[in-house]
Amino acid sequence: MNLDVIVFAAHPDDAELSMGGTIAKLTSKDLKVGIIDFTRGELGTRGSADIRQREAFQAAITLKAAIRENLNIPDGNIESTKENLMKIIMTIRRYKPKIIFAPYFNDRHPDHIDASKMVKKAMFSTGLAKVKTFDKEVAQEPYRPQKLFYYMQTYTFEPTVIVDITDCFQTKMNAVKNYESQFHNPRSAEPETFISRPEFIKYVESRAQFYGFQIGKHYGEPFYCEEKIEYDFAKMLKH
Repeated sequence: MNLDVIVFAAHPDDAELSMGGTIAKLTSKDLKVGIIDFTRGELGTRGSADIRQREAFQAAITLKAAIRENLNIPDGNIESTKENLMKIIMTIRRYKPKIIFAPYFNDRHPDHIDASKMVKKAMFSTGLAKVKTFDKEVAQEPYRPQKLFYYMQTYTFEPTVIVDITDCFQTKMNAVKNYESQFHNPRSAEPETFISRPEFIKYVESRAQFYGFQIGKHYGEPFYCEEKIEYDFAKMLKH
């Protein structure tokens, strides 16, 4: 199955928090979106890897993602190794997405930075014929997606694109709330973390409002692309 979009994330819940509205918007238009998590989030303070996996699959259903897979790279140790690079390349070649999303390359969590660098390296290498990979003992063909976009996590950046997610904002928040083990739950006896405070969900909502306001909408999600993007003014003026 070919995908239109692949969203790479260091941990389960990263994709939902950062671009859940955009994923929901794409799938609502019958586009095929896959979410590929690098790790199972096994070092997380709250919950467990098994619980997180169940929550991730439920969130994928909420967003109507076509697939959700995990590369099973150790949490907290996303190393730039050949083995890890090949996992990403094989995934790209298997699903042939037109667009890839990855974490922004500067962030509070080192895993987000490491995942970002690995995706960029893989996106270049996957188009090289001399980089050989095999899927079920069948040689994969070189393939390179059209664009790489970075999504925002903790640290902010000046976006090159803001996506209107007004119609899909509630779907995004429903997907986030699937991660009951990670976010604020007054019934939980587990230690409080950076993201389990009630203020964190309010921050997610406020940030969506902030970027939405910048494009004259209620809610938005920001993205950054290192390459120039063509904009069709004639198409814009027809609407």
